[in-house]
Amino acid sequence: MKNISSDDFKVTKSISLKDIPTSIDLEASEKKKEKELNKLREKLSEHQDTMYAHNKYAVLICLQGMDTAGKDSLIREVFKEFNPRGVVVHSFKTPSTLELQHDFLWRHSVCLPQRGKYGVFNRTHYENVLVTRVHPTYILGENIPGINSADDITEEFWENRFDQINNFEKQISDNGTIIFKFFLHLGKEEQRQRLLRRLNKPKHNWKFSPGDLKERERWDDYQKCYEEAINKTSKKHAPWYIIPSDNKEAARVIVAQIIYDEMKKIKDIAEPQLDEAIKKNIEMYKEILSKEGS
Repeated sequence: MKNISSDDFKVTKSISLKDIPTSIDLEASEKKKEKELNKLREKLSEHQDTMYAHNKYAVLICLQGMDTAGKDSLIREVFKEFNPRGVVVHSFKTPSTLELQHDFLWRHSVCLPQRGKYGVFNRTHYENVLVTRVHPTYILGENIPGINSADDITEEFWENRFDQINNFEKQISDNGTIIFKFFLHLGKEEQRQRLLRRLNKPKHNWKFSPGDLKERERWDDYQKCYEEAINKTSKKHAPWYIIPSDNKEAARVIVAQIIYDEMKKIKDIAEPQLDEAIKKNIEMYKEILSKEGS
């Protein structure tokens, strides 16, 4: 299998999405990719157990992508070996009435992972500079002072949002949350095929919405917004990774490999050492318990 390096996918300079491929050849069969993913998710699960005992870091996985990019299946396949207590998934949809009574980052803040755990955001706080930018009238539902119509939403407004997002991520990073942001980069033709499959397979019909086609008409607008969001918010403490996603199996392997490789770079994650007094008396404790069974 082709070697996977985080640096090949990390955004460290200004990018243009149209210049980045949506497919990649890992030089491996589907069976080989599945075998590799099995190994990686077991390693990730073991490492998360250690991180849980260490209790100093949390991990936030942010997943963004166009409809049908494979976010749900990636979450299922990459994290399936985790202890259920070790990973919590949040899918952010249209804000509720309660959520709209707070600032746009509130609903994400309250869902941040605890120390020792992974939190996965299926769609994220970036929806607030993506969907709302393509459909600016959605902003009116937030009831922000000074914003009374779409005409009041200026470029300065969006710049402020990017600053708020960067500050939010810097704050949680400084306090021990390790951030991974993955953009599942899907080709327009591949999306068309996936939407057709939803329609052609009755058991998948429920996934389809006529709204998917409406949003597809705004494909170029979304690509532009994604590109700008990625360029303005890929930071050393919260990098974006652009993952070619026309092949779901390859995307899963790449994401799992990146997470594992980057987490292994944090050298202080280790199981806590036993108190010396407990260590000295381990044999005594074993003897006490052994006698109970006799």
